[in-house]
Amino acid sequence: MAEPGERLPEEVLALIFRHLSLKDRAAAARVCRAWASAATSSAVWHDTKISCECELEGMLPPYLSACLDHVHNLRLEFEPSREPSRRAAIELLMALAGRALGLRGLCLECRGEKPLFDSGHDVLEAVHAVCGAARELRHLDLRRLPFTLDDALVLRAARSCPELHSLFLDNSTLVDSVGPGSVLELLGACPRLRALGLHLASLSHATLEVLAAPDCSPFALLTLRCACPDDARASPLPNEAWAALRRRHPGLAVELELEPTLPAESVTRVLQPEVPVAALRLNLSGDTVGPVRFAAHHYAATLRALEVRAAASAGLNAALEELAARCAGLREVHCFCVVSPSVLDAFRAHCPRLRTYTLKLTREPHPWRPTPVA
Repeated sequence: MAEPGERLPEEVLALIFRHLSLKDRAAAARVCRAWASAATSSAVWHDTKISCECELEGMLPPYLSACLDHVHNLRLEFEPSREPSRRAAIELLMALAGRALGLRGLCLECRGEKPLFDSGHDVLEAVHAVCGAARELRHLDLRRLPFTLDDALVLRAARSCPELHSLFLDNSTLVDSVGPGSVLELLGACPRLRALGLHLASLSHATLEVLAAPDCSPFALLTLRCACPDDARASPLPNEAWAALRRRHPGLAVELELEPTLPAESVTRVLQPEVPVAALRLNLSGDTVGPVRFAAHHYAATLRALEVRAAASAGLNAALEELAARCAGLREVHCFCVVSPSVLDAFRAHCPRLRTYTLKLTREPHPWRPTPVA
């Protein structure tokens, strides 16, 4: 008599198993030989998401260890303040580093609160180890790591991962220890890099010139976070340099995030007319009306997403209405303060590509949920 799993082709079983949690995959592998073969196949593990909070805690199951060779893209979630979750994440990363893997993508995401004075040395050491071993790595996303990233990590990626296509270092730390020199070395060592996320202080005029050079490969995305004191002190980037970069890469999208630590004079230096801003997130302690009006006048052709966290005011309502009238290509707008009905009407009337918005006419309990456009 045929085993239960033999009634379905392995390809079909693999499509089902790839949506299961680790524990459920392990249970499926114990049902019969056919299910075991499907549950450990490359198709199941190619793109894998693992939560150390609920699936690993303190141990690396033999079943998972045997499947690591099949993991090409890994999204790893853990809670650094919980020792079992943190230990499991580090153990998994070190296991990855211990193999000559074909790992292509790694995204790390921390949940919960970061312990006070936690430098994340043990976690970052494990990331260093993975970068040193995964020479085929193409995508590395560390935006959700709440630890200070430094030159040593960037240089490890530059010297060990020549195939990198994207690297995101624009995390929420209040200290930026990645210098412009390391970024320049990264660009020289990784010629296929086409997406880069940095703190503003890590970006230099020289970097823009390298990216604008005739022999530079097509560059698609630059995300900049302006949140730490070093960002406020960063040297201004000339508008002419942005113009040259835009001519060299007509499809380039820049995402800007401006945080409360950025003083008004720094905001003025960052918002240059020729920056091809596709996403703008304003969470400023000072004037927000001015930057919104600036975006309306200079980013109308490129702006696709806007997020504003500010106090409600008649001036802000007027600026948002002007932006809606000028930025017809907007796909998202999220304003985390009460706005007037005329603001909502303006976005509905002038932005035909709008897909989702957060525009509340009355104060509501948080969290505010976006409204999809039918």
